[in-house]
This record gives sequence, structure tokens and C-alpha cells, in this order.
Amino acid sequence: MLKKEIICTSTNLFMRYGIRSVTMDDIARELGISKKTLYQYIDNKTDLIEQILQRHLEADQEAMLEIRAQSINPIDEMLRIGRYVTEQLRAVSVNVIYDLNKYYASSWRAMEQEMRAHIFKIISDNIERGIGEGLYRADMDAGIIARLFVGKSMLMVDEDFFGDREYLWADLHQEFVRYHMYGIVSANGRHLLEKYLAAEQL
Repeated sequence: MLKKEIICTSTNLFMRYGIRSVTMDDIARELGISKKTLYQYIDNKTDLIEQILQRHLEADQEAMLEIRAQSINPIDEMLRIGRYVTEQLRAVSVNVIYDLNKYYASSWRAMEQEMRAHIFKIISDNIERGIGEGLYRADMDAGIIARLFVGKSMLMVDEDFFGDREYLWADLHQEFVRYHMYGIVSANGRHLLEKYLAAEQL
């Protein structure tokens, strides 16, 4: 139970102040425990970062399974995924991603690799279902489109492309999902997509 509290409290502190500025002393103080007790659960700050990233990935995987179970069809599923990710991005600090890239690059790269595989599976499954149900175009390769989706998703947090911070990540992702959906839906699917999007505006 304490380990879960350590992960949760550390995540909140990192999101609020940035990873580099939060020390293990700060975390122990916030939890009301000694640093010795903290180190019974965490080897060091890098280990803590990796555990947080792993927990984040597991939470995303659980959320995707729940979204699939609740969705009515592949278009509904994709729009629900879009809303979920947009909300997640609203909560992420740009400084946290910067710190991860600069000071915990190997941990961040490992997380990105797992995340890419996870996103690819979700999107390729969604596309195949959509084609099978006649809601997506039948003349496309699900694997290629899924890889393109993964690549474009990663570009949104790439400082070389959007480093000027002119756009919020949540806004970028919202536009990206619509762009993706209009590119893959069939004529029947487009009608349903526009119905869903119109309902979102109400």
C-alpha cells in the first residue's frame, strides 16, 4: 500500500514542480516518512521514475481495454480514445517531458518503445474492426496506417516539431484524431463520424 502511495505522491510532485527540482527528501517529507523507509521501496530516483512510467503505461492499457468494452463501434472507440488521451495530455507538464528527455533519456526511450507497441496494437485492431464492419475504407493497409498514427503521435511531443509551444498538446491531439478519422472512414463511416462529432459540440 505504501509503495502505491509513494508512486502517487511522487507523480503529483513531479507534475507540479518538474522532475529535476523534486528531491527524494521532498518526497519523504511529503509522505511523512523517513528517507530510509522510502529507500526500502525505491532504489533511487531513476528507479522511481521507471516505476512511475510503468504504472502510467499499465493505467493506459487498462483504460484502453475499458474503452473497447464500452464502445458501440470502432468509430466510437477511436473518438473515446481521443478524448481520453486529450484529457491525459491536459494534465502533463511540458517541463516533465523536457526533464525526462534530458535527464532520464534511457528510461524515457524505453517507455516510448513500449508505448509505440501499445498504440500500434490498439490502432491496428481498431482499423481492422472498422474495415470489417464497413465503417472504414477497405482499400488501406491497417499496419501502415497504424504505424503512421504512431509516428504522428510521437511528433506531438517532439521539440524539433512543436518546441515553440505555440499549440497545447491537447489541442494538437484533438485535431490529429479528427484528421486521422476523416482519412480512414468509408462513406457510411463518414456519416456516423459526423453524427458523433456534432453531438460532441452540443
